[in-house]
Amino acid sequence: MSKLRCVAITLLLLLVLPTAFAQKRETDAAGHAWWQHAVFYEIYPRSFADSNGDGIGDLNGITSRLDYLRELGVDAIWLTPCYPSPQVDFGYDVSDYQNIDPMYGTLKDFDDLAKTARKRKIRIIMDFVLNHTSDQHKWFQASRSSRTSPFRDWYVWRDGKGPGQPPNNWISVFGGSAWKLDPATEQYYYHMFYPEQPDLNWRNPAVKQAMFDVTRWWYKRGVAGFRLDAVNTLFEDPQLRDNPELGEKNAYGDTEQKTVYNSDLPEVHTILQELRKVADESDAVLIGETWTEDAEQLRAYYGPSHNELQLPMDFMFTMINKLSPPDFRKQIASAEASGGWPVYVISNHDIRRSYDRYGDGKNNDAIAKLLAGLYLTLRGTPIMYYGEEIGMENNDPARIQDVQDPIGKKGWPEEKGRDGERTPMQWNASPNAGFTPGRPWLPVPASYKTRNVESERADPNSILNFYKKLLALRRKSPALLDGTYLPLNPQDPHVLAYLRQSAGGSVLVVLNMSTTSQKASFDLSAQGLGATATPLLTSLSTGPGTFSLQEMELAPLGAYILQVGK
Repeated sequence: MSKLRCVAITLLLLLVLPTAFAQKRETDAAGHAWWQHAVFYEIYPRSFADSNGDGIGDLNGITSRLDYLRELGVDAIWLTPCYPSPQVDFGYDVSDYQNIDPMYGTLKDFDDLAKTARKRKIRIIMDFVLNHTSDQHKWFQASRSSRTSPFRDWYVWRDGKGPGQPPNNWISVFGGSAWKLDPATEQYYYHMFYPEQPDLNWRNPAVKQAMFDVTRWWYKRGVAGFRLDAVNTLFEDPQLRDNPELGEKNAYGDTEQKTVYNSDLPEVHTILQELRKVADESDAVLIGETWTEDAEQLRAYYGPSHNELQLPMDFMFTMINKLSPPDFRKQIASAEASGGWPVYVISNHDIRRSYDRYGDGKNNDAIAKLLAGLYLTLRGTPIMYYGEEIGMENNDPARIQDVQDPIGKKGWPEEKGRDGERTPMQWNASPNAGFTPGRPWLPVPASYKTRNVESERADPNSILNFYKKLLALRRKSPALLDGTYLPLNPQDPHVLAYLRQSAGGSVLVVLNMSTTSQKASFDLSAQGLGATATPLLTSLSTGPGTFSLQEMELAPLGAYILQVGK
């Protein structure tokens, strides 16, 4: 065989082998990817379940609760960071991407979790902090050792404008200048977040390769995808131009800026397309922390050929913060117009719990069911937040000395931090809500004695049982899984209604977002449907056997999910 032919065969194998050994893409008979039908559930590991009594949740604790999650109807769990970390930002300052922090357990514990979850058909999604590392990461330790270090260009280093002057006016998300002077080498390094979180230099190919290899390493351990943290901040303007200032002051006393030169740069999308190719080798999903302002920005994160993020989160949906059919209608239309598979979330570890944001203090349980009836019946993939299904509320610190979150310590009292939405999961009425036999790292609210998994399991009209029924209905309904979305009665200021329709049937969702009774009528003859509907699920304890669509009487804050025939 000629030398030239050997080289040609070798090159061909290099091109073919990655595809040959890639995991086969899992789809249903209609071609839908697994993540399109999945219900995702965010777990804050510190707060979910403590197996060893130290007051901090851990991986073995999560493993012990997998049966609950399967019973609830969860298909995938997203774990916020549990890598080794100094915990300056509770794990979002990673010091080693390929290990587990001892407070959460070991790699063996993770493997046990993955194995046990797989048996229950639950996938695991890891949180991937791409933008920055901890200042304790070996890469940064090498980078700061000297200006000539091979790792120097792994981070963003620059000279100041002059003595005591940073390179430009950029401010940190957590207050103050986004630049810190390192006396050892007399240069500034850039940090979008805390000074202990130096930004990686994604313009360096070595950084890209190292981070891509991290994802491959976790895919081999059974991880089914990643939630990508702060994904829009990966690149900075090479010229370091000043951001325009807006005039207003933030909670830390800084003048607000429009982050024109250190956020949402076009290069972000190039990296996401390459990261997607790596994910596709393992049939993995990429979920984006994508703060956008309109449908056009959201569309960009799906990619020009749907080759970037499969699931960019629509945080505009979380910003409505009131029971407003017109506002929800508008935002759902925006998500539908983005051209990709929508993602719906109503709270997370950085956002005040929905039970408090939407609740009026009198009808919070009914409102919690109403919201579930909304985001779990829309066309798209929902991401739940732990405790949402039992109506957990915020438990904000009353004194600065009780604050754990650094942004609360720095911004108090205007900024109280995120402790309130991160309190321990409420499992039962025993001390500390059954979360730990020790002292919990954050206090549990007094409401846990009645608002917990065990007590709500026993109450047929609880929020938990409504979630379970709704998720079970969603799982078996072709219309809710794959059907089209058609908004109805678009001028109604009180009632949000829409039709989900597929070859497998038609489901009408009617949500009365007012605290008074309402009337609604629907003419679905253009859709080939009749004038009556049968309840599949309502948030009411009792209701009629059939509804006339010509005039529906809607209870205050009632949620109705109805089957409509021809």
